[in-house]
Amino acid sequence: MESVEYAQGRFADVYGDPAERTVLMWHGAQVDARASMRPLAQRVAEYGVGVVVADWNSRSDDRGRADLLASWQFAREAGATPDDLVLVGWSLGGAAAAGATIHATDFDFGLAHTVCLAGAFTFADSVSGQIPSADRTEFGEGARFTLLHGVDDDVIPVDVSRDFAATLRRNGWPVELIELPTDHAAIAGAAYDEASDRYEPASDPQALAVVQVVADRIANIVRAVDL
Repeated sequence: MESVEYAQGRFADVYGDPAERTVLMWHGAQVDARASMRPLAQRVAEYGVGVVVADWNSRSDDRGRADLLASWQFAREAGATPDDLVLVGWSLGGAAAAGATIHATDFDFGLAHTVCLAGAFTFADSVSGQIPSADRTEFGEGARFTLLHGVDDDVIPVDVSRDFAATLRRNGWPVELIELPTDHAAIAGAAYDEASDRYEPASDPQALAVVQVVADRIANIVRAVDL
């Protein structure tokens, strides 16, 4: 793993070689929490996939928009085929990934597939400033969605992903919803630490088993993009 400065004063961890195949990961609302997704990034990279996990600040004046778009541009430039980028977002990062996908043409960014982990789709996303779950007729064609959500999630209930999947389907957008027996943190490779009130990298074997399932799913998505 190598830590790089993707924009002035903004950092990302890079696993593997993004010039082969690239996955960009956005963490949740916690500021600069790229380490929380390390177990997931490591396991995805083991499949020969380049993974970029970017810090971003949802509490900045623009709610992290500049960070997210800069990390997206960095990942595209690092990849051999910019339009084949797979975007993975967790929680509020999942909402941002959804907004970026729905509005990708507004930013002239190519995108092959979007994976949302326990996406916070009832909140305005930090890229477009809109609520992804809103039923909008201007939904068009774009990258396919895969939504993964833990049925034991007590932070963002699984019904949020169920409702968003239904909204996408009503608007003709391709989506797959996968429900897993896990919570809000483990689905992204994280664990919540009450003492620090922060998400940290998971180390519990049960959580890491879930992480492997999610990593397998992401790796299969990347393979499908290559076909």
